[in-house]
Amino acid sequence: MIASTRAAASRIVARTGLARRPRPAVASPLLFFALGLALRIPMLGKPAFQSDEQFYLLVGQRMAEGALPFVDIWDRKPYGLFLLYRGVFALPFEPVLTYQIAGLIFSVLTALVIERLARRIAPPPAAQAAGIAYLLYQPMFNVALGQSPVFYNLPVALAACLVLAARCRSEDRSLFRRGMAAMLLVGLALEIKYSAVFEGLAFGLMLLARGRVDGWSLPRLAMTGAAWALAALAPTLLVWTGYAANGHGEAFLQANFLSIFGRSVDHADAFAQLAKESLALIPFALAVLLAPSRLPARPETDPVMLTGIRIWAMVALFGFLAFGTWYDHYLGPVLVPLCVLAAPALGRTAPGERWYGRLLLGFGLLGALVVPALQVRERGTAAAFASASAAVARELRGRCLYVYEGDSALYRLKR
Repeated sequence: MIASTRAAASRIVARTGLARRPRPAVASPLLFFALGLALRIPMLGKPAFQSDEQFYLLVGQRMAEGALPFVDIWDRKPYGLFLLYRGVFALPFEPVLTYQIAGLIFSVLTALVIERLARRIAPPPAAQAAGIAYLLYQPMFNVALGQSPVFYNLPVALAACLVLAARCRSEDRSLFRRGMAAMLLVGLALEIKYSAVFEGLAFGLMLLARGRVDGWSLPRLAMTGAAWALAALAPTLLVWTGYAANGHGEAFLQANFLSIFGRSVDHADAFAQLAKESLALIPFALAVLLAPSRLPARPETDPVMLTGIRIWAMVALFGFLAFGTWYDHYLGPVLVPLCVLAAPALGRTAPGERWYGRLLLGFGLLGALVVPALQVRERGTAAAFASASAAVARELRGRCLYVYEGDSALYRLKR
């Protein structure tokens, strides 16, 4: 009797896959770093590879020389992003390679957070594959080196860890503290790119919903929500206060919050970009939308966690669509929850099921190789830029440089 019961239990466990949940053969930090570095080798050290990154590095250089963003040199990105690039010039290394390696480290850390989240809805090998997918799709969408999502995806993903874990805990006495930590992380992300406000709002509402389910009164919810919102806004308010104290409050407001409303959009180009990006996201659509409806549920899936990640993904997608410009790198924040949601499909090993994961990773690898190669061909090599810089420097003869339409990296020439 006992023997037959054990045999039946063994058969059930074997069918569900709970008997063997193999851990990844290679440690994720090592694997992610090696893969990320290999994919970025064609891009590393090139000063004119991405137009936005060129300008951020220029601002960092000017800050090191005493310039003040929004006053002496202008852009609408938050102060925190420029502060990151200012930090590059505090290190005794070549600045271009330094910010690119920093971006690689942030990307690897974000992939590790993705893996950790994915383990709540998929087995360990599939969770590791989700982190790999993030590193593969970054180069495809031009968000692999120093674009703002490379840096702010990490605090947003860490905040998501706290929020999603809190949703799964009933009557958690530390909910307020977890919410404060999550909102402070959102605040750091906001100081790198303000579009993180959408994820921040969603996380705050999810935390308040948890409090309501736990029986919090409306006054308590209101006061807690206000405290969490203040924590998220604190870094920005701190920077604004510093500018206002030095007589530049109006310049700060204009650059950071008002100038966006004066931006024009080339709708034909924007919709062409959106169509191209939609095609590139088809493997994610199949893995995230189609696969769950056609494949049986996995025993390791946490339904509460899965719902929270889906909400996060929808809000991130809304944040991408809201601005109407739809540049490739704007998809950077969307990749994080999409890669987590794709993890269950990446863990399928049965015949007829594994093609979802193979398509997702295979297409990502193809894009990670082809897109940077095309950009190197278009933008040129580091040697070509050095030659052009030397030619410009010879012609300056003490005069000021004016670039009408071209690489802002040229402004970093010694004056």
